[in-house]
Amino acid sequence: MGKIINIDNGGTLTDFCVMEGGDVHYAKTLTTPYDLSKCFFDGISKVSEKIYGKEDAARLLLEADYVRYSTTQGTNAIVERKGPRLGLIMSVGSSVDALTTSASQQELFASLVGDRVGYIDTSLSEEALEVAVIKTINDVVTRGAVRVVISLAEADFVALEKRLIRIAQRKFPSHLLGAVPVVVASGLSDEADISLRTWTALFNAYLHPAMERFLYSADHRLKAAKCNNPLLIFRNDGGTARVAKTTAIKTYSSGPRGGMEGVKALAAHYGVDKMLSYDVGGTTTDIGLIENGEIQSHYRGEVEGVKIAFPLANIESAGVGGSSIISVDNKVIKVGPESVGAAPGPACFGLGGANVTITDIAFLAGIFSPETFFGGELNLDIDKSRDVVETQIAGPLGIDTEQAIQQIMDAWAGKISSAIHDFAEIDGQTTFAAFGGAGALLATTLAEKAGINKIIIPGLAAVFSACGIGFSDLSHGYRSQLPESAPDSRNAALKVLAEQLVERARRDMFAEGVDLSECEFSWELLSDEQSGGSEIADIKSYTFPADLAARKDLSLGLSVVKKIEHFSFTPVGNETKSDAVIAEMRKIMLSPGNWQEVPVYRLEDQVPGATAQGPAIIEEEYFTGKINENWQFHISSNRDVLIEKN
Repeated sequence: MGKIINIDNGGTLTDFCVMEGGDVHYAKTLTTPYDLSKCFFDGISKVSEKIYGKEDAARLLLEADYVRYSTTQGTNAIVERKGPRLGLIMSVGSSVDALTTSASQQELFASLVGDRVGYIDTSLSEEALEVAVIKTINDVVTRGAVRVVISLAEADFVALEKRLIRIAQRKFPSHLLGAVPVVVASGLSDEADISLRTWTALFNAYLHPAMERFLYSADHRLKAAKCNNPLLIFRNDGGTARVAKTTAIKTYSSGPRGGMEGVKALAAHYGVDKMLSYDVGGTTTDIGLIENGEIQSHYRGEVEGVKIAFPLANIESAGVGGSSIISVDNKVIKVGPESVGAAPGPACFGLGGANVTITDIAFLAGIFSPETFFGGELNLDIDKSRDVVETQIAGPLGIDTEQAIQQIMDAWAGKISSAIHDFAEIDGQTTFAAFGGAGALLATTLAEKAGINKIIIPGLAAVFSACGIGFSDLSHGYRSQLPESAPDSRNAALKVLAEQLVERARRDMFAEGVDLSECEFSWELLSDEQSGGSEIADIKSYTFPADLAARKDLSLGLSVVKKIEHFSFTPVGNETKSDAVIAEMRKIMLSPGNWQEVPVYRLEDQVPGATAQGPAIIEEEYFTGKINENWQFHISSNRDVLIEKN
């Protein structure tokens, strides 16, 4: 087995994790939002230096069996409402009211679509229908739409949408300059529920341009660099596939899902039944739950509280991260959801950033050191951090700088804590898993607020989502509604549909360079009333139970998986206890006016079993965490930091 490169692209930082057998090499680089392929290849060069002793990106790509990529760009785009203006065309007689029954739907619809809605009478003659299609598309485009979704309410919506898209493609050919892309909802899902189907298409259209622009650019650059294999995209269902076989909506929350795959393996490794994870990136904090060895998922996935037609892991993305803008609004400290990203970044980066972030606060509180932060690679200006805190927070609130630092830390941790409490029920069996670039920062403070007494900070915390991709396989999933038929012909209809799905799988896996004989199959029968599906062990011999034969809401699901060698953790539990090695003493602010010298423990200096008490700082090349008083930690053989309250 050759090298496997896993990449997790975030709004502020992009993480790289290269695995070969039991060896792991990793690096981080600043995300370049103006050209995501730049940070992609910057990171490849950077991690190649750690492997070979000098930069040799070409060699690394030649030796890579797989290059897998996940991103939070889709999540961040929706959180920050940064995407194209959409238009929606519906059937005459239908209404957007069916799509906006909740407050979440109403707010999202206003942001994504607004008043750019048109209606078409599908009963018109072919000639009149052509005129109506042209007029309606022109109308929503005139109102600002740059992408148009067609979603019809009729029972034969699939055929009607195909008819309309043929007209649109004929009248607005894609080769013309300024042509506005028009897509149909049924192209993604044949889900009968118009709300699920339409929202799925809207989200996909919103995410598609940015994902397509970058992913194809990166894929082409990999080919130009003589990479042996195409870029694989890690999806939010836990599988990977080529760019050309991945829909944009499947990239939503794919980065956080990578983290959850890692948390699932971590919980199993330590024998933890209930592990609540939070992944603090630059723009968002992604919260998930592993219970009894399973990632908690929704059969009908949710994007910011809005249901879609595809399953999604139950991950809550709160608009708070290491680069979230912190401001004062009506004498109250506000955290996020806007983020400064990597450019211009926090004020201390000295790249033109003029807003307060928790990164600035951690420097001012003494938790971060300019000499060790981000491996010491950045030239940091702490005076700029102090200036923005004094002018934007302390001044408006009428308090001194140290009080402002404390109140900002409380507000930042409070927003994450509130999201955690809203997400999951916490009990005495709950263990925290804290990761991401800022996950360790105030982990014990968050645990105290949540009422949790055990925390695991993975040794690979800073790149844990990239690490988690190492537990994924090459796969494709399909779901199609079972056509209505008489109960006595249901079994035959199921077999026909199964053959159609297998043929789709055959084509898709062939495009991946894989024969179906190398794959594992799993079948599910799904219904609208189920939270999940009923497994079908043998599709060829399956017969409908009497209680299902007459149901009209059934779908058949197929998953086809080509196994890839997985990353593995080091066995734990036999460590010999010893005193942790102190790297230095650092003066930090415990509270306004209360500064104390505390020991700093560098993770790479510790042996398995190393133990120490808080208050203290635990530090690694790419993460730093403050451990409060009355907490102790020890280092496992897997290089993870296990923290418990005394």
